Amino acid sequence: MAATESKHLSLGLALPKFSLPDVRSRTLVSGSEYEGRPVLVIFLCAHCPYVVHVAPEIARVAKDYAQTSLAIVGITSNDIAAYPQDAPEPTAIFAESQGLTFPVLFDATQTVAHSFSASCTPDFYIFDSAHRLAYHGQMDDSRPTRGPDRPGQGTLDGASLRDALNRVLDGQKPPADQKTSIGCSIKWLPGNEPVFAGSKA
Repeated sequence: MAATESKHLSLGLALPKFSLPDVRSRTLVSGSEYEGRPVLVIFLCAHCPYVVHVAPEIARVAKDYAQTSLAIVGITSNDIAAYPQDAPEPTAIFAESQGLTFPVLFDATQTVAHSFSASCTPDFYIFDSAHRLAYHGQMDDSRPTRGPDRPGQGTLDGASLRDALNRVLDGQKPPADQKTSIGCSIKWLPGNEPVFAGSKA
């Protein structure tokens, strides 16, 4: 089935409010905790082949930027009745196995996914130190192999995301022409699918 692209959003939008439990510690994590710091928010899930493909580079990004002011938060929002592998416990195992050292939060009601206009996994958002959207786009040009008729492509190096992160950390604005992320659609609860949601994958 066709993949889903992230939704085009206006740069400068405010970081949506959130307070969600971490799948590992179960403690609540709120966006307000990162006041004055740039924030990278990643919508992800354990089962999506696109997320599995980029997870090693996400882990490298977290390690490489650990000594900067950047905060990183993952959010998983899928319907766990339909996709139990994306429930908090399997997601915690996935995060540990992939070396994801940042909080990964569970959005059970999908309210936070709606507030971000999230469409797919992975979906990357960078907010500057004033918590205004500076980047919403792909990690890089690489794509996973999804069968013999859909071979992988590109180099998994995080080039697009790293360039945007470096600019934001230097107090600059990333280029306004940003390539959308692509991946599996968020698996919405019955009747909860937003009007912007695209193709299923």
